[in-house]
Amino acid sequence: MHGYSRLGPHFQSPSSSPPLSPRLRPSRMKPNGKICPGSANGGGRGGSTKLGHFVERLVYIIIAAVLRRKGVLLLAPVLYIIGMLLYMGSLSLDSVSKVGSAKRGQPSTTLGGFVLDEPRMPGSLYRSPEVFERLWPFMQADGNGNGSSNALTTVWPSRSQRSWKPCVKKSDSKSEFPKSNGYFIIEANGGLNQQRLSICDAVAVAGLLNATLVIPIFHLNSVWRDSSKFGDIFDEDFFIYALQSKVNVVRQLPEDVLTRYNHNISSIVNLRLKAWSSPSYYLRKVLPKLLDLGAVRVAPFSNRLANTVPPEVQGLRCLANFEALRFSEPIRLLANMMVQRMIHRSSRSGGKYVSVHLRFEKDMVAFSCCIYDGGKEEKQEMDIAREKGWRGKFRRRGRVIRPGALRRDGKCPLTPLEVGMMLRGMGFDNTTSVYVAAGKIYKADKYMAPLKQLFPLLETKETLATPEELAPFQGHSSRLAALDYTVCLHSEVFVTTQGGNFPHFLMGHRRYMYGGHSKTIIPDKRKLVLLFDNPDVRWETFKYQMRDMLHRSDLKGREMKKSSASLYTFPMPDCMCKEAHTAHGNGNMTKLLRNF
Repeated sequence: MHGYSRLGPHFQSPSSSPPLSPRLRPSRMKPNGKICPGSANGGGRGGSTKLGHFVERLVYIIIAAVLRRKGVLLLAPVLYIIGMLLYMGSLSLDSVSKVGSAKRGQPSTTLGGFVLDEPRMPGSLYRSPEVFERLWPFMQADGNGNGSSNALTTVWPSRSQRSWKPCVKKSDSKSEFPKSNGYFIIEANGGLNQQRLSICDAVAVAGLLNATLVIPIFHLNSVWRDSSKFGDIFDEDFFIYALQSKVNVVRQLPEDVLTRYNHNISSIVNLRLKAWSSPSYYLRKVLPKLLDLGAVRVAPFSNRLANTVPPEVQGLRCLANFEALRFSEPIRLLANMMVQRMIHRSSRSGGKYVSVHLRFEKDMVAFSCCIYDGGKEEKQEMDIAREKGWRGKFRRRGRVIRPGALRRDGKCPLTPLEVGMMLRGMGFDNTTSVYVAAGKIYKADKYMAPLKQLFPLLETKETLATPEELAPFQGHSSRLAALDYTVCLHSEVFVTTQGGNFPHFLMGHRRYMYGGHSKTIIPDKRKLVLLFDNPDVRWETFKYQMRDMLHRSDLKGREMKKSSASLYTFPMPDCMCKEAHTAHGNGNMTKLLRNF
């Protein structure tokens, strides 16, 4: 027997099982895994497996074709045997690669899991400094102007097509809820935006179950090490107020419930839920427990609700993420001051500026398994960082990591120099104000110098705010990330360099704010590594490729949500409405077309 669900009678009879995790299928927004790309358990040997499956399928197609030709029927057994040898592993693709390397006089050796002397292929090595040295004189001649030709003033062309507007159902009046089925408690883990995802999903689940949501608890993450509570990062009063017509939210459990559990929340049953669970799974598995016990908790609560859910559930996600969650007052005050200072310092471009999410911190470089200067010092630092952060994960028996293959596949974090060259090629000249959102950059003195050379008007948290203003936020990575998030949100151009929750949430939030366009540059890193590997590339060729990349980012900025994607990145059409402009009488009339 199930309790009452406020999201409609069709939710009363659960049916299907939860969908497969997006980890097992292509997805627009994948959860943050902890598998090193290119490893035997991640992308390295997995690539050989995929290739083996491809060969098997190819052999099958050839055999089918052969069987239609009686004259060459005798070839079928031979092709079948070759295909089975490849499939069963008698002739492994890795072995073929090693034999080929040996014939070329390049034996493939492995050191600590890293294949360091694999065959040299275009894009395998970090040669960007050589390209920069070659192109710098042309950049100086082409990009030192008065800002009149700066791409920042023309980067997103005006469009005649229909735009989008926020279309979240909300009400200022408090609703009278039916009797609650119990208290729903979650523990949000990870960094700022992983916590944000958990909070929004918890709001959706609470509405589905007709449960009372307790203000989420934040887990002290071993990586982020931020002891901040919900109210330190988000405006708790506003969160409760904004949701009052949809979901009942309380700051803490009432005394009678606490007494029942000896004032120890950890005594409340902690449910182990499947990842990416469907609404029917919650109604079938969680609601009976909630009705029986009066309170349940899920710790940790991360990626526990499917991306594809009915409109009523999506609507609660939209309301929570885009309307109810705003930063706490101390964060808002300083962040808004930083935005105003950034606008003031961008007067030469009409107050417009570029923001860059730069993922070149030591832990990110170490986790990527990519090689940059290739020196002994870098290797020692990266080995230490990997051991400290992941305790032998990258030294497991059988693990093979190919840094060159990772770079060619676009999986290496862009360096500050590479970001700077890309932007200059796109037409952003040295009058462009650039805000860098990042943690502590790896070897900042070395790697940030060229970016500052390319863009003298470069700002960070530390240059926009005084040490006294930043003091209350130091040691709290999520609060510092909230400052970065706000400055990036209000930039004319946002540049993402390595993926993750931060850019995914920002792209969605910017779509929500800017008429359905994310105003985001998404680099094609597979193309970039080939250009950065060619010191002889002509400046005109480089510029052409960069401006084509900018154009493609413009087109991608208006992408709609696909079925398996996340609305936190693609809010159209779940959270937004089309705005059609049609002629009416002597003027234009705007009409909102509801999408849910």
